[in-house]
Amino acid sequence: MWQALIARTAASPIGAHESVILGSSIWLAYSADRWFEGWRVKPGNIRTSRHLFYQRWRWPVAAAWACVLVLDVAGSLLWLPTPELRAGLVLLVPVSAYLLSHQLVHRESPWRAPKEFCVALLLAAGAAAFAATAPGAHAGRVVAPSVLFALLCLSNCALISLWERDVDQSHGQTSLATQFGRSAALRALPWVAAGILASSVFWAGRRAGAEAACGAASGVLLGIVDLAEPRIGRRLARVLADAALLTPALPLLSGLIA
Repeated sequence: MWQALIARTAASPIGAHESVILGSSIWLAYSADRWFEGWRVKPGNIRTSRHLFYQRWRWPVAAAWACVLVLDVAGSLLWLPTPELRAGLVLLVPVSAYLLSHQLVHRESPWRAPKEFCVALLLAAGAAAFAATAPGAHAGRVVAPSVLFALLCLSNCALISLWERDVDQSHGQTSLATQFGRSAALRALPWVAAGILASSVFWAGRRAGAEAACGAASGVLLGIVDLAEPRIGRRLARVLADAALLTPALPLLSGLIA
């Protein structure tokens, strides 16, 4: 959804195949991250259903992963114009470096780059990559919305790191919450993002204004979920934190952005 919103803001001709390729690529990175973690963590230390799933179904997941990889690569070679294909290959480098560093080389290092920052930057770059490089796109228009989307992703990941501090400790993972432990600063992130985005609504153009409004709404929703987390529990809060980022559905479906 954010890829489509950023693309329309940049007047980029993004099609369904770019969305399928991006979605497949994100799943490949996510499942690889979970697969390695399920492989490294002892069964008795697993604390979440999602990690347990990847541990119990390790080899069927590996087979499915290989199939999706083949389809993703084939689709990229068949459908993507050369500039978009090049952007995807460039983005593959930091994604691979992140997986190698955080799951294998520097997994237990207390000084490694926080995974939440890495994930936020990679997600924002993925959402903007095709929009910035599509033929006829206004590449400069993707910078500001991509940075703000990265701030929303960071807010999402930071809150989850707070809610799942004991999970990361049990799994031998470091996170913003375990590395720095400044709960107040992390809990303020979604409200800061909402404030920045809300203030930009008034001076942004019609396209960017709708995007800024979506971002502000997502920030507020993330903050509300964090306030409710002690009562609803971290599992439901995690689901709602991801759902809070789906605010672009309204302008995309209603046609507010032409």
